[in-house]
Amino acid sequence: MDLLELIKSAFLGLVEGVTEWLPISSTGHLILVDEFVKLDVTPQFWNMFEVVIQLGAILAVCVLFFHDLNPFSARKGARGRRQTWVLWGKIIVGCIPAAVIGLAVNDFMEEHLNNSYVVAAALIVYGIAFIIIENRRAARDLGPGCEAVPGRSIREGGTHFASSAEATSICGSDSETGDFGEIATLQDITWKTALGIGLFQVLAIVPGTSRSGSTIIGGLLLGCTRSVAARFTFFLAVPVMFGASLLKLVKYFIKGGSFGASETAIMAVGCIVAFLVSLAAIRWLMDFVRCHDFKGFGVYRIVLGIIVLAYFVGVRPALGL
Repeated sequence: MDLLELIKSAFLGLVEGVTEWLPISSTGHLILVDEFVKLDVTPQFWNMFEVVIQLGAILAVCVLFFHDLNPFSARKGARGRRQTWVLWGKIIVGCIPAAVIGLAVNDFMEEHLNNSYVVAAALIVYGIAFIIIENRRAARDLGPGCEAVPGRSIREGGTHFASSAEATSICGSDSETGDFGEIATLQDITWKTALGIGLFQVLAIVPGTSRSGSTIIGGLLLGCTRSVAARFTFFLAVPVMFGASLLKLVKYFIKGGSFGASETAIMAVGCIVAFLVSLAAIRWLMDFVRCHDFKGFGVYRIVLGIIVLAYFVGVRPALGL
């Protein structure tokens, strides 16, 4: 077994663990990484690996939010269990559009749109969208002449968003950093809103869009606070990513693919590293949104999109690759 291939797999797991949860497109990063860190595997295995490695990342959500997602938790009373079942119902409703539309057009998208130009364009377009949305939210909620001043704290669902640095707008809106929204807890998400966020998730079928990016944008536009948009995005990922990975595995084996000792080790290392890194990335993002908006991610996406475009249009052809 080649140690170098395991190191490459670990690095790819690192990239997956970070970029799957931040709204910056794991596909865009993996396309760039694959140019310089290529696994010595068949194209069929690589095509399957870059999807199934998400299983490690999704396991991190199940671990970190086990209590939130577990309706049988001993820490919950009858009301808490009912709320959890309702939450799962809304998660399933939010996954329906991606399941229906994704299954119908997935093969077409992979064949015709899975290229660097589409990825670069999606990175840039949605990067601009993040900046515009956040600017409009700030202008709408603070209003002209308003500023944030030290004030009382807010909490999401009684368990989140408490710090010594919280602020209150002098216009009367509670906020730490302008994280305004009518939907301030997961329980505030209506069935209609869940379906709406699910429709935004369909946009992630286009490579480079970012599944987390599209659902977070959808959540913000539909009135969620950043924290609620991020958490519901994590929860939507559980059935979506498990389903996508299972579908990819089934297609791989139907087409005659198989796992030897080497492929099994590569897949295991990638998933384990993705899991461990995802634990840190999710915790970091939940802390980040308490004090920051998403404009920084928008800028990063635009810069990355330009780099991807410059490399594949200019640098790569010039090098004869």
